Amino acid sequence: MKSNKYIFILMIICGILVSVCAVSGQDSNLIPITFSLDWTPNTNHTGVYAAKALGYYEEAGLDVQIVQPSENGALLMCAAGQAQFAVDAQDTMAAALDLDEPLAVTAVAAILQHNTSGIISRAGDGITSAKGMEGKIYSTWDIPVELEMIRYCMELEGADFNTVKLIPNNITDEPAALRAHQTDAIWIFYGWSGINAEINDFDFDYWDFRSISEDLDYYTPVIIANNEFLQSSPETAKAFLAATVKGYEYAIAHPEEAAEMLIAGDNTGSLEDARDLVYASQKWLSNQYKADAESWGVFDSTRWDNFYKWLYSNSLTAHDLTGLGFTNEYLP
Repeated sequence: MKSNKYIFILMIICGILVSVCAVSGQDSNLIPITFSLDWTPNTNHTGVYAAKALGYYEEAGLDVQIVQPSENGALLMCAAGQAQFAVDAQDTMAAALDLDEPLAVTAVAAILQHNTSGIISRAGDGITSAKGMEGKIYSTWDIPVELEMIRYCMELEGADFNTVKLIPNNITDEPAALRAHQTDAIWIFYGWSGINAEINDFDFDYWDFRSISEDLDYYTPVIIANNEFLQSSPETAKAFLAATVKGYEYAIAHPEEAAEMLIAGDNTGSLEDARDLVYASQKWLSNQYKADAESWGVFDSTRWDNFYKWLYSNSLTAHDLTGLGFTNEYLP
């Protein structure tokens, strides 16, 4: 009886294992891919969430896990091989490339075709262009590239950057901070913070960097990849990007449905109570993903190089990074 009991238990265990394998068997042959965000989920990332929700990655033979960045950031996570792909930006990539031994990452797709960042301020304060920042309070992250870009834009308009009062940027709600006169000017990415100001009926002025200088129309954000992974698994990289292209094309054509996929896929829960912002942001960004490019994701080599030439000419990099850090090779 005792042995029969053990045989019976063993049969149950085997049955459970068979059931588990039957449920998960469809994923057993999928290649695992880790994709690290640069921040909490937002509409820059919608195409990836859409590709996952619509089964494009699975159709490509991939099991894509979307994760939050580590404490050291998405770029270092990707360079270390903890993620095959991650989100970063051309300006922050420069520091990783400007080393005697550059970090092993390459930008493989442009999420947005143009730099959609700029300076927001209270309407009527006169900060309708860079010149208007003279004598005003600016909330800064105190990053050399950031400050030099503002200095450069002001000087192009005959203004004196040294008159700007710099205070630390610890702002999470730009309209509230400006209404309370905590600051006069804040650097924002229009597709999220600018849209947020609009839907909150905040009357604001705004100027963007690329309208002042083409050299500052750099790529932000981008998808980067681990170099060793690209070299060892080029077909897998191409499969991931082909599916991702389909995800962003879907978001371009169906912004409302894609926004819902982003909200549903957000495991942080941060977007559930911000549906109006997500939908409005998605509608705006869906026209920016591809913009004037022939297809989503491609880099214009001249535009990429212009920004890195600008960094080098302004002593923001020790090395001339022209031609480095990006490729269109893995896009379909």
